[in-house]
Amino acid sequence: QVQLVESGGGLVQPGGSLRLSCAASGFTLSIYTMQWYRQPPGKEREWVAFISNIDGGAYYADSVKGRFTISRDNAKNTVYLQMNSLKPEDTAVYYCNRAGRDTLWGQGTQVTVSS
Repeated sequence: QVQLVESGGGLVQPGGSLRLSCAASGFTLSIYTMQWYRQPPGKEREWVAFISNIDGGAYYADSVKGRFTISRDNAKNTVYLQMNSLKPEDTAVYYCNRAGRDTLWGQGTQVTVSS
C-alpha cells in the first residue's frame, strides 16, 4: 500500500524539542523531493520545509529557519523533521508530503507547544 505515516508529535513546553518521522511504504522515497507542511488551528495549511532528492538540499520557511532541520534516511525510507526551540505558534498538525504530480499526503501528527 502506498502511504506516508507520520509519528513523533505530542505536547512539549516552549523551548523544547521534538523529532517527527514520516515513514514511506509502497514506493521508494529516495527518488522524490519530500516536504513538511503544517496547519495551525483555524488557519490554512502552510509549507514548512523540503529536501531535494537530487542533491539533498534543504529549504525552510522563514518562520522555522534556524530552528527546524529536515533530513532523510533513504535506507529506512523515512524523512524527519527535527524541531528545536519550539514556540507556541508552532502548534499545528504537521503533514508529510511527497512532492510532484503524483503528490501524496500523510494523515498528520499533532504538535502542541504549551506550558
